[in-house]
Formats: sequence, C-alpha cells, structure tokens
Amino acid sequence: MNNKIVDEFEAVTLVGGGAVGPEDLQAALALAPVCVAADSGADVVLRAGIELTAVIGDMDSISPEAQAQIPTARFHKIPEQMSTDFDKALRNISAPVVLAVGFCGRRIDHQLGVLHTLVMRPDVACLLLGDEDVIFLCPPTIEIPMAPGTRVSLFPMGEVRGVSQGLEWPIEGLTFSPTGASGTSNRATGDLRLEVDAPFMLCILPRRFLAAVTERLAALPDHARWPARAAPHRDPQPS
Repeated sequence: MNNKIVDEFEAVTLVGGGAVGPEDLQAALALAPVCVAADSGADVVLRAGIELTAVIGDMDSISPEAQAQIPTARFHKIPEQMSTDFDKALRNISAPVVLAVGFCGRRIDHQLGVLHTLVMRPDVACLLLGDEDVIFLCPPTIEIPMAPGTRVSLFPMGEVRGVSQGLEWPIEGLTFSPTGASGTSNRATGDLRLEVDAPFMLCILPRRFLAAVTERLAALPDHARWPARAAPHRDPQPS
C-alpha cells in the first residue's frame, strides 16, 4: 500500500523557496509536468501562474496570500521540526524521478541540508537544478552520453567505491569518503558509465545534462535503484 501524499506515474517538479532562475520552472516542467511545492515554494509557483498538485512542509514560511489560494485537500502541513521541508516533501512523493528547483543557492546551510536529504532518501530518484549544475545521487549504475572534455565532479557523502568508463582519471581502486578522496573536476573522455557500491556518491554535471540525466533516472527499474534507508522523521500512516 502506498501512503505517499503525491503518487504519480509522471515525473514531478518540486519547487522550494530558494533561488529560482527565470527559466528554471519552465525547464523542469517541460520534463516533469506535475508540480509540487515545499512550503514557501508555493509562493514561487503561484506567482508564475502554475497549478499546484500539493504543498508539503511545516508551513512556517509560506505567505498568507499563497495559503489562501491553495485548496485544503492540497495543503499538507507536517509540523515536526526535526527535518527540512525538502525532506518532508521528498519522503512523501512517489514518482519515477523528482526535479528539484529552488533548493540551490542563497543559504549554504540550506543547501547542505538538501544534499544530506539526497543521501538519506536514496530510494527517491531526485535531480537538483542549479544555475550552472545538476546534482544527483549516483544510482548503482548509470550511463550518460557525453562529449570529451565535459566536467564531471564526484563528491562522496560517505565511504564509497566504484568503477568508471569514460573518465580521464578513472575511479577504480579508490576509496572515496568525506575525510578522504573526492573526485571533483574530473573530465570525460567520451560517454560516461559509473558504477558505485553504496548510495553515497553525488554526481555534479553541467546544467545542459538536465534532460539526459532526468531520462536515465526515470527509466531505472526497481531492481536498479537503491532501497530505502532506515531513516528518522517518518510520517505517521493515515488511519
């Protein structure tokens, strides 16, 4: 039984209250047409005249004007304060892939919290859209067509090992960790293939890979995805 607030067969765009560029919403919605907001992300969405499927969060920053426009059935307040609004939203979405807009830039502590959530929710395929980059948690295996010279950055959020094809500096034989090796500013020699042994490796690519990575994450079958991590801050099941 799926008790998620949002349960979709289509990709979902999740909008936060952080920095949102003029083309970010359009770029995300072209690939992920179902729109969900995390708390004050609703203000961003409503100002753009976009229909909201749901708003999820502790609702401590959404404006009264935006709240008044949202039907009660689409307004989902989760009052606990031990997790971020991004976490509250992501753990309540079931979709092939989530494109997250408005979660990069501005406050560094917020962005670090977002990256932490990607690692804590590895079962949810999620891609962050920034001004210059896209960021995602590497699945067990991913292949992405790529031109030689493309910047490929790998940053570990825990101990992880892997193998690669198509990198100027291959990752075989290395143990990555936040206190050890990282793989920022690597370069592609051609099409990229990555395999990693744990759900801890963030991959950072140029923004132009938004569509290619979205397509590949959405197409992953269940057996090729990470299982859910035993994580805190689970919501009570509806009666």
